[in-house]
Amino acid sequence: MRRRTRRRIRIIPNLKLISALFFVASIGLFVRELMAFSQQTDRVPSYVVAGGVNIGGMTGTEARTTLQRTFSQPITLYYGDSPIVLDPSSVGFRANAEVMVTAALGLTDAGGSFWVRFFNHLAQQELQPQTANIPLTGDYQRNLLRNFLDDIAMRYDQPSGNASYDVGTLTTFIGERGATLDIPRALDMIDAAIRAPNQRTVVLPISASDSTRPSLDTLRQLIIDYLDAQGFIYDGEDTTAGVFVMDLRTGEEMHILSDVAFSSASTQKLAIMIDYFRYLTSEPTQDDAWLLANSMLCSENSSSNVLMEVIGGGNIFNGIASVTRTMQRAGALNSFLSAPFEESGRELGSIAVPATAPNPAFNTRPDRFNQSTAEDIGTLLGMIYDCAQYGSGLMTAFDDGAFTRQSCQRMLNLMSANDLERLLQGGIPEDVTISHKNGWLNTQAVVSNAGIVFSPNGHDYVISVFLWADSNREDATQVGFERLWPLLEDISRATWNHFNPDSALIDRRDLPEQGRDCVVHGYRPPYGQVNLDDINAWRRD
Repeated sequence: MRRRTRRRIRIIPNLKLISALFFVASIGLFVRELMAFSQQTDRVPSYVVAGGVNIGGMTGTEARTTLQRTFSQPITLYYGDSPIVLDPSSVGFRANAEVMVTAALGLTDAGGSFWVRFFNHLAQQELQPQTANIPLTGDYQRNLLRNFLDDIAMRYDQPSGNASYDVGTLTTFIGERGATLDIPRALDMIDAAIRAPNQRTVVLPISASDSTRPSLDTLRQLIIDYLDAQGFIYDGEDTTAGVFVMDLRTGEEMHILSDVAFSSASTQKLAIMIDYFRYLTSEPTQDDAWLLANSMLCSENSSSNVLMEVIGGGNIFNGIASVTRTMQRAGALNSFLSAPFEESGRELGSIAVPATAPNPAFNTRPDRFNQSTAEDIGTLLGMIYDCAQYGSGLMTAFDDGAFTRQSCQRMLNLMSANDLERLLQGGIPEDVTISHKNGWLNTQAVVSNAGIVFSPNGHDYVISVFLWADSNREDATQVGFERLWPLLEDISRATWNHFNPDSALIDRRDLPEQGRDCVVHGYRPPYGQVNLDDINAWRRD
């Protein structure tokens, strides 16, 4: 039997070959990673932001181009709705990309030597900050930007309009609001935009300049132009107007020949009332209150004379002298009374006239016994108001305790019942309170009225108006009623409109033909019911 033998197959070992192949492959990978890492050293690290622009991973050339392109973009400025383009180069701006890119590339040296960083790279252990911010390097000429903005302001700014007036409606009104570029703020805003890579739009800061509000000078010119339009020359040879207005909120005054002397007529009875309260030593009797009501509301001459007798201790001339002294001490330096008021069938005489110095350039042929100026009467009213409201005015001028806030308030209360419905009252709304005294003469064309208007908006004011026209005795009354009264009422309306623009009287009110009579129309309290603290209490009772 033949023995079969098994052939033994010999396996050639390939381990060395495989190892060699793996070694070659690893060398190849190593070289590839080494070359890739070497190339990365010529690029900006991925975590770098320069001037707000992400330049990570870019070559130096790419980063420089990107930075220059970004910061050379124009900036759009808006003046209101108008766009204005600003080229940064026009103000000398240039981003220094070279400096920023050099700084960015220098960040590759962080983390040790090349081989340390390479092996960290292989081990995926690169130490990188989250973001590296490189500040923007660049500047411009601020004076060029300032010149650019000055040019914008010159072309686009709108000055505020001047206050003006309308003679037709007797109103004053504010000028149009202007617009002004706020250059200091605009400089800072544009500076930020120049340095920002994305926010390249600026809404320029515009300040709305305050419009010019009408002043008392505006009112003055309105009244003068109105009188001219009516054929009444305020400073003419045969016509003269004296107007005084005081803003009781600010103390400002307006004057139109307010220092010219006029016949004061019954308007002077305001001074008699003031002097009566100056020497009052006890509570007014009903008899005295009745006299005051007749004098101030009905302009009754006999009652006014009796009051001066009371003031003078039974001597009317002592009382007349006292009235003048009180006026002048209170500031009415060009006013005087030197004789009693006329009474039918009585010749009462006169006393010496004190020295005064009214405006000598105008002659209105004033009464030689009874003269005043618009400013003097207006000043007396302002003194009463300040006394009642603030404890000053008459209380300051007469520091002997002669006046109290109560006595001054009583004067205002009394005068507020003077419901004539013409003259100053005719130029204000019907329901507005006015404390006033009026006067006119039938022997010459002269009319006067002075009062305090208590505006509902709190803007109280004093207005004192004297108008004179040269005329003979026969037509004086007609000239007064038909010509001067409407003029005075429109002066009052213009003044009301100035202080109360939100409730202006554009048209004249429907007024009675003549002033209302105190007895016939019932605005004088009955005897025994004159309440100086509440002058209209008798109506409710």
